[in-house]
Amino acid sequence: MKKSFILIVLSLILFSCKSNSNEEPDLIRGEFILIDDAAVIKGDNFIYGVIINDATLELAKKIEPLQREEYDMVPVVIKGIVKPNPEKGWEEIVEIKEIIGVSAPTSELPTKIRSSEDAKGASLQKEN
Repeated sequence: MKKSFILIVLSLILFSCKSNSNEEPDLIRGEFILIDDAAVIKGDNFIYGVIINDATLELAKKIEPLQREEYDMVPVVIKGIVKPNPEKGWEEIVEIKEIIGVSAPTSELPTKIRSSEDAKGASLQKEN
């Protein structure tokens, strides 16, 4: 009886330790953007929604001076915990635990394409 009780206690301890190890933050490199109440980090082979917390808001303040325009994504390195998303949206979300670094965007801005209506409006304004 004592042996089975000890085995049960040991197995509970082992399983509880394993579930805590999943809470270890991962190093994540990607491009970050926060717009209104939605944040995203995009890497080479992933896109995560970001949980809005104090660290997310701090990261948004750090990238703001580096953005060349409102919707410019900025390269960041963070430590965060990736979790399945229980709500609609991204399949996985990340909770930022630590900001490691922020750097200026190196790529050129994407080409902007105007609609034909925009072009007509611009030509009409020039003519008047």
